[in-house]
Amino acid sequence: MRAVLSPENVASAELCPPEKPKRNKFAFVCAILVSMTLILLGYDIGVMSGAIIYIKRDLKISDGQIEILVGILNIYSVVGACFAGRTSDLIGRRYTIVLAGGIFFAGAILMGFATNYAFLMFGRFVAGFGVGFAGMIAPVYTAEISPASSRGFLNSFPEVFVNAGILLGYVSNFAFSKLPLHLGWRFMLGVGAIPSILLSIGVFAMPESPRWLVMQGRLGDAKRVLYRTSDSNSEADLRLADIKFVAGIPQDCNDDIVQVEKRNSHGKGVWKELLVRPTPAVRRVLVAAFGIHFFQQASGIDAVVLYSPRIFKTAGLNSDKQQLLATVAIGTVKTTSILVSTFLLDRIGRRPLLLSSVGGMVISLLTLAMSLTVIDHRPDKKMIWALGLSLATAITYVATFSTGLGPITWVYSSEIFPLRLRAQGMSMGLIVNRVTSGVIAMTFLSLTKAITTGGAFFLFGGLAMAAWMFFYTFLPETKGKMLEEMDELFDNFRWRGSKTKEHMEVEVEGYFDLAFGFFGFYNFSINYQRWI
Repeated sequence: MRAVLSPENVASAELCPPEKPKRNKFAFVCAILVSMTLILLGYDIGVMSGAIIYIKRDLKISDGQIEILVGILNIYSVVGACFAGRTSDLIGRRYTIVLAGGIFFAGAILMGFATNYAFLMFGRFVAGFGVGFAGMIAPVYTAEISPASSRGFLNSFPEVFVNAGILLGYVSNFAFSKLPLHLGWRFMLGVGAIPSILLSIGVFAMPESPRWLVMQGRLGDAKRVLYRTSDSNSEADLRLADIKFVAGIPQDCNDDIVQVEKRNSHGKGVWKELLVRPTPAVRRVLVAAFGIHFFQQASGIDAVVLYSPRIFKTAGLNSDKQQLLATVAIGTVKTTSILVSTFLLDRIGRRPLLLSSVGGMVISLLTLAMSLTVIDHRPDKKMIWALGLSLATAITYVATFSTGLGPITWVYSSEIFPLRLRAQGMSMGLIVNRVTSGVIAMTFLSLTKAITTGGAFFLFGGLAMAAWMFFYTFLPETKGKMLEEMDELFDNFRWRGSKTKEHMEVEVEGYFDLAFGFFGFYNFSINYQRWI
């Protein structure tokens, strides 16, 4: 059910001419600042891919220990995510971001000064705790601060900064690879403390989330934030009315400070509503959120990002320099490709972009698997064509992932949960995401030994096909919907009923827009001019 504006606001809207909608640059700046928290996660993922080459040589550890070292941060981040939802409800989204940066700073310093494997694992635990906080809070804050017209664009920023962090990690690997063995990997890991310092400084320029302010009864503060982050004053009034409706505050209440029921303020009863007695709408939201987070990682993206030097060595690149340069190419393509998604999300919608992305991933994964299998069956002969095809399909895989499934996972899951369940729901989604990523990271080397590297990518290709079918069947379009409308959208969503002629025409139109967007990338310049 949608909230209704008060009679005074309705009368005012009828008398005043409609305001010309404009892009809100303040919301744009806030989205950039909060999304910088995900640089921490990206940097750790990228830097570990190269650092493990030198850690293994310096500390004399096995492949099994390498798998644990690489993947355990994802499991540790689950612990952080479990605390992040409750913490953000108690102290606010903004100070939770500061806390995330401080924790990761401590973890990066500990890893940089690690003297042995156990010390390094402790640093990974601290850093992982901070990553869990950052991964949960960035999409939530961005979704809550963004106007509906550009929520997809702004909420894709976290994935943009994850990719930027990965690229920085790859560059760091290459830059410090010339240092002595005992110093190189320590510098690679320790430099990760720098982004967390910049983050903690920048966060004080951001306002608190208007939805969190309303849940604390601070209507006056929430109204001021909404007027600064909405495309028009009328939209700000509508957003405030919707949030008040969800929070159970009467629409005619215009006091700056109001009393809100304690269960709404601090999430009591939320877990019961999420897991014990969910409504049909909440149950569908959980299936959609858990599914998209699971398949994002189960399709093998972190295997490519974390173990790209190993994969390229299997393909035929033998020197450290060649392998690290190839990973820099992967990071560059991954980071630039996400711009396609960033500027097309609010134009063509989530579904067409998501389905096209996963379709491209399936083709790339199966082709990569085939080329690696051919190389594996001819170990005595260097096959240039298979090496080139492996490199090309690894690049197209990360490119298609970054144009759709990568950013849309965070956009979609952050906008579908009702306000009262959002922080805890996003925490649960992040847990699914990080646990799946951790399992992939901690088993990939063992998997390649059991079924070969090519066989592992055939498996990832099959999972990507299952992902496409799941997304086509279970995920409704959310483009242009207010966050407070999601409960009604999922309550009424039926897959068969959603495939009306009108819906199919809209979706087909989205695919045509996507094709033109990829071919000419004309939409980039249009949106860039609007923002600048």
